[in-house]
Amino acid sequence: MADPMTQSSQISSSQGLNDGHSAASKDSKFSVNDLVHWRDPKKSGVVFGVSLLLLLSLAAFSVISVVSYLLLSLLCVTISFRIYKSVIQAVQKSNEGHPFKALMDKDVTVPPETFRKHVDGCLSHVNRALKQMSRLFLVEDLVDSLKLAVVMWLLTYVGAVFNGITILILADILLFSVPPIYEKNKTQIDHYIDIARTQFNTTVAKLQEKLPGAMKRCKAE
Repeated sequence: MADPMTQSSQISSSQGLNDGHSAASKDSKFSVNDLVHWRDPKKSGVVFGVSLLLLLSLAAFSVISVVSYLLLSLLCVTISFRIYKSVIQAVQKSNEGHPFKALMDKDVTVPPETFRKHVDGCLSHVNRALKQMSRLFLVEDLVDSLKLAVVMWLLTYVGAVFNGITILILADILLFSVPPIYEKNKTQIDHYIDIARTQFNTTVAKLQEKLPGAMKRCKAE
């Protein structure tokens, strides 16, 4: 039988490992929600700055040019660092090996299980979208199809004013600015949203009553 002191030390070491793994998993689970709410200003600032710079670059240059410049910059950094480390090793007569050996030894392949899991998740979203599109374009509910028609009509005006990259830039700015503003003024904003939602639901209900052949849906509150 194992000595009680040995068992105690093994238990404490395993608990320490578990705590370390749980802490690491918490750090790795820094979600998009945390980013847009600026829980960690440094991470959020980096992501916002990089995404905005990338979109502005795409607005000024073609996609091929932006991707080529990014890859060329990365290659310049890695080649320069490799040459620098080689010179340092030659001067110091050391044998540290390849400077990127730790990164080269990492497994960068995608496991089949992970790939199938993501494919299944994407497939469920695609099927849901196809079902919704079929419902809207085949006019299962006249009011919902009319809503889609109004949205598409409004988007034609948006498309006449903004191009796709401009809309993405505005969306990126709003994505990182609206959540913290909403968080600070949640009560007032929710009040006005409730008023707007009530008026919208009242208008839709009146429209459903006046439209001939409109399918009236029973909402379970």
